[in-house]
Amino acid sequence: MSPVQETLPFEDLREIPTASPWCQRWRERTHSWRHIRDGGFDARHYEVAPLDEAQAEKFVITHHYSGSYPAATQRLALYETSTGERRLSGVAVFGVPVSEAVLTKPLPQLRPYTESLVCLRFVLLDECPGNSESWFLARCFDALLAAGVRGVVSFADPVPRRTASGALVMPGHVGTIYAATNAVYAGRATARTVKLLPDGTVFHDRAAQKIRRQEQGCEYAAAQLTALGAPRLRPGSDPALWLREALTAVGARNLRHRGAHRYVFRLGRTRREREEIELGLPALRPYPKQPDAEPTATWAKSPA
Repeated sequence: MSPVQETLPFEDLREIPTASPWCQRWRERTHSWRHIRDGGFDARHYEVAPLDEAQAEKFVITHHYSGSYPAATQRLALYETSTGERRLSGVAVFGVPVSEAVLTKPLPQLRPYTESLVCLRFVLLDECPGNSESWFLARCFDALLAAGVRGVVSFADPVPRRTASGALVMPGHVGTIYAATNAVYAGRATARTVKLLPDGTVFHDRAAQKIRRQEQGCEYAAAQLTALGAPRLRPGSDPALWLREALTAVGARNLRHRGAHRYVFRLGRTRREREEIELGLPALRPYPKQPDAEPTATWAKSPA
């Protein structure tokens, strides 16, 4: 007799321990779970290839829980090909962090932005069977290594987030896929307070900075707030003052964040090549197993 199939977890279950046979999937920013035995993964039916900016941005904004797209330098797609046609089923985006130190601190020997990058988005559709992500991630690393990249830093956000109405939009991640693929766990990033918008997405400090300084990309950042009901930024207005008023108008909340979990991958053709890359942070064990407890959000009344 074949073993009894374990019951699929409830959809709002938080991150499952590393040793669990369940894998998280996404569609239109809603998460679900897949068992590693569900359907079975067959590498013959999948391929990985570079993806253009427009397609990557559309896929990520549609399906990733963040609802946003980062500054990307490398974009790779997972295609399902069993029907003879290529169906876009997953996207991995690697690129530039907010600060160079995000790369140089854990990987001091590597040139940031060329030899080291950050994994900024990694999302697979709910149609992908279990074990898809580990195969996809390995193929991504092969492509990055061929392009001269020797190190990748990735973060897992362990803080659950809800909309203003209480709906869970992100259950909290501990980096299950990174632990399963033997990444080095290098502790948490800096704790901070983030601005949480009513739809459960975070309005990042970098977006606020772009608005205050009217830097490239400020229009996109401001559009996030006007889409939620903030008045438009008028020509000649003080951008910093507008930002404070806009965050209040949309009902932004302050959320205390203990810092994302940081993982580091050293890339090389052999184990020796990988281990020759110096780590600037200690490798910690054990891997994190559970997300943080849900914090209490407060209204964002302080200056932005």
